[in-house]
Amino acid sequence: MDVKDWLATIQGTGIARKLAAGQMLYDQGDPAIGLYEVVSGKLRQVRVDPEGRVVVVGIACAGDMIAEGALFSPIHDCAATAVTKAVVRLYRKARLLAEFERNPDASLAFMAMLFGQILNLRVRLERRSIQSARDRVLHYLTANAGGKEQAVALPSTVKDLAAELGLTHEALYRTLSAMTASGEIARRNGKICLLAPL
Repeated sequence: MDVKDWLATIQGTGIARKLAAGQMLYDQGDPAIGLYEVVSGKLRQVRVDPEGRVVVVGIACAGDMIAEGALFSPIHDCAATAVTKAVVRLYRKARLLAEFERNPDASLAFMAMLFGQILNLRVRLERRSIQSARDRVLHYLTANAGGKEQAVALPSTVKDLAAELGLTHEALYRTLSAMTASGEIARRNGKICLLAPL
């Protein structure tokens, strides 16, 4: 059983909510009442660090889970805002924890999902340690490119991608322009396509 199979069995316990583009789902420090499944649309998760810098934690798309830490924390450690029109489904904390106790397969599926997120976080940390902006962008593209086009859909905006990569948006714009001019990439319909062989 994976998390999606398990969620399908408990969808009836979830509470659906529609969000307009730009509408906040929860703010950093708000009480954490459960976790959310993104049914449609995109949500941006950001965290304000102690120096007041805004850090993009991630962009969640349809099928993703967000606020998993809410199961074990009284407050949200980041904010989530809809980038596009979106629908989310809330699974309340008490109900989920009771289900985990009742159903060991559900607990294992949830742990496997969290493990996948840890691996993803390790790749993101590795990427941020790369000094060259071009090499950092190339690392991101090769890790995420798919399909015949070897394309990566932008998570939302180029500014959000810059935050994801730990670059200023000016540095990312310059890097993408240079990579386009050198024939390494092409930008088409909100996607970045790798042209050089992987």
